[in-house]
Amino acid sequence: MNDRRLLFFGDSLIVGVGDPTGRGWVGRVVAASFENGLPLTGYNLGVRRETSEQVAGRWHDEALPRLLPEADARIVVSFGANDTTIEHGRLRVAPERSCAALAGILDGAAALALVPLVIGPAPVDDPQQNERIQALSASFSDVCSNAGVRFIGVVDQLLAAPIWMTQVMAGDGAHPAAKGYEALADLILAAGWTDWLRAERSKLLGVPARDQPLIGDPEALAQRLN
Repeated sequence: MNDRRLLFFGDSLIVGVGDPTGRGWVGRVVAASFENGLPLTGYNLGVRRETSEQVAGRWHDEALPRLLPEADARIVVSFGANDTTIEHGRLRVAPERSCAALAGILDGAAALALVPLVIGPAPVDDPQQNERIQALSASFSDVCSNAGVRFIGVVDQLLAAPIWMTQVMAGDGAHPAAKGYEALADLILAAGWTDWLRAERSKLLGVPARDQPLIGDPEALAQRLN
């Protein structure tokens, strides 16, 4: 059996905060991978309230003990909403620093021959902050395009998904409950998760993002979110 390892780095949405089932979106896509004949070892390495720079400062050291030369090891990165939070009258992390942190992670992943996938930040119950999240997500997409890395944006789709926004507003303003995480997982799956995971690692390394097998089904995506 292929020793497939996925390292999930990010913030509280990686952890699945607010989901009473304890699965979050990470647990759901891992389960779907098994169902599609792609068993894997998933390492959930999310930390609540962390920013891009905090994740960038720890991911390398935490990744190394989980890697083996013969393993098909990949990293999934998702953060950004915490960067856009205003504390003490200013952003926790300025957009250019957020982009530099992401670019540094992608450079480090390339040095370790790890195939990365980046999931954009999700919306919260704050319209002004959501505008900043949308802008940061667009910037992250550009960073990934320049690095030849696949990016899945989710903020616009989740803003239009009633279950996500309803559960976020009913919760703490940032995290949904189970159905919200299910919607996020379905969004990622519909964007071509299984194709990306099934593709041989050697065929993804150094290949432009537009040529990587992560196509997805737009009709399936619309059906999952409605």
